Amino acid sequence: MDEKIRQRAEVWTRPPYDEATREAVLKMMKENPEECADAFYRDLEFGTGGLRGVLGVGTNRMNQYVVALATQGFANYLQKQCRAEGLEKQVAVSYDCRNGSSQFALTTAKVFAANGFKVYLFTAMRPTPVLSFAVRYYHCCGGVMVTASHNPKEYNGYKAYGSDGGQLVSPHDKNVMAEVAAITSLAQVRMQGGEDLIRYIDEELDNAYLEKVVALSLDREAVDSKKDMKIVYTPLHGTGMTMVPRALRRWGFDNVVCVPEQMVPDGNFSTVASPNPEERAAMLPAIELAKREKAQLVIATDPDADRVGVAIPDENGEFILLNGNQTGSVLISYLLRKWKEKGRITGKEYIVKTIVTTELLKKMAEKTGVECYDVLTGFKYIAEIIKRFEGQKTFIGGGEESYGYLAGDFVRDKDAVIACCLIAEMAAEAACRHESFIDILCSLYKEYGFYKEALVSVSKKGMEGAAEIKAMMERFRQNPPAELGGEKVVEVRDYRKGFAGLPSSDVLQFFTEKGSKVTVRPSGTEPKIKFYFGLCLPWDAGRSYADQDKAGMDRIEAFKKDLGL
Repeated sequence: MDEKIRQRAEVWTRPPYDEATREAVLKMMKENPEECADAFYRDLEFGTGGLRGVLGVGTNRMNQYVVALATQGFANYLQKQCRAEGLEKQVAVSYDCRNGSSQFALTTAKVFAANGFKVYLFTAMRPTPVLSFAVRYYHCCGGVMVTASHNPKEYNGYKAYGSDGGQLVSPHDKNVMAEVAAITSLAQVRMQGGEDLIRYIDEELDNAYLEKVVALSLDREAVDSKKDMKIVYTPLHGTGMTMVPRALRRWGFDNVVCVPEQMVPDGNFSTVASPNPEERAAMLPAIELAKREKAQLVIATDPDADRVGVAIPDENGEFILLNGNQTGSVLISYLLRKWKEKGRITGKEYIVKTIVTTELLKKMAEKTGVECYDVLTGFKYIAEIIKRFEGQKTFIGGGEESYGYLAGDFVRDKDAVIACCLIAEMAAEAACRHESFIDILCSLYKEYGFYKEALVSVSKKGMEGAAEIKAMMERFRQNPPAELGGEKVVEVRDYRKGFAGLPSSDVLQFFTEKGSKVTVRPSGTEPKIKFYFGLCLPWDAGRSYADQDKAGMDRIEAFKKDLGL
């Protein structure tokens, strides 16, 4: 083991670190030096979205000490913001179902309170969007959500929020990172005193949030006529169980069947390999229940309930999973159509999507007379646009291909509670017209072309993995593909150099002569490099959706081969 790493580890074998931590580090140094090196070779990076890492002891792990250090740095930054902007020293803190989440939330609250902040702390787990709402509801200058979203069980994380209820954007994110980096010792962390500044959030906040959610309904008649529509829901052991069933009932749906074994908070996610609604395996228990119950809709939320997965029955009763772009397309098309029917399109409305999300959203917005803004990957950039145009233009909705959507502006992060309710309403409205989700998709494809998208993630863990990802990005920069799947590459966009006024970002995009798009970017939250494929093909009314979907996937396979995947 490198001597510098050994010295970093030895610090954790002495007070003020607790006895269990000290013993764990000593054991790791003796029995597993490679693991010890990975746990201490660096500090867990506080990135633009906060912290996310594997649970365990060490400077490169998620634990109460790393959380305390980060919180002190965040508190130092918010102290300055409060003085500069005349804000009250108030923060909101919430957490999900993951192992260690409640402890990390309490540690966060104690550090803020010791620094003189009034802290609104949730008494039980709640979804990320509810934390965003709480920041705005209580007029806080910031907030923290303890979560690792849909990462595997080994992970936990920490999302930092600004006074608008959105995650931090430039220059605030970089400024917070600098403050966190300046905290290098527990001696710099305030942990004692201020306990009387911690206020526990009660039912008042839940009710205020749910009232806002229900007010987003666009077709009460359809809901009333199909209120008995059977919906199967699973929270995948996460925070959605606290809000989604309640929201659906308030919306008017009386026949919501929950997957019982997954309505139990469980940081080990014992009934699924991964708590990610993007994966069919995670959805299988809900799908099997839906088949038995003859349900019309399956919805699943990830552990912090900001993402939603959807499954719908085909003509044979087999359930098809919609990908994030398809769900987003149907949702945005519904919002645009209903707003137009109600005469709410005045020329000052807009939607927002990320650069890796389907271009179909932009086409639909243009036809409706609504602006569409493209932003970098990350919902915080959608929230930034909402903040920029507050009082000038009206936000209809937005989304990203990674299963995150938002309607309304009282939350400033993706919101699976809102999305579940609108998806159920869409299903009800479609049933009134004797249509299915597939019918709606096909009608969109007939009008705009067949949009086929796919995501390939390549995992590269540890120190060597990070170097490999960096090398892959440089290789694509120095030698971009000349063609993909037989289509000539006609444009390369390097967002590290900036593009269209967007911030610099480690992202590459390749555009072909036929309008196809491939985006390459390292993940900001996981040890992965991601490849986003987007094709637009002619729609053939004489062929089935399944056949055309397979043809699109075959084209993507050709693209993957040319990229060496």
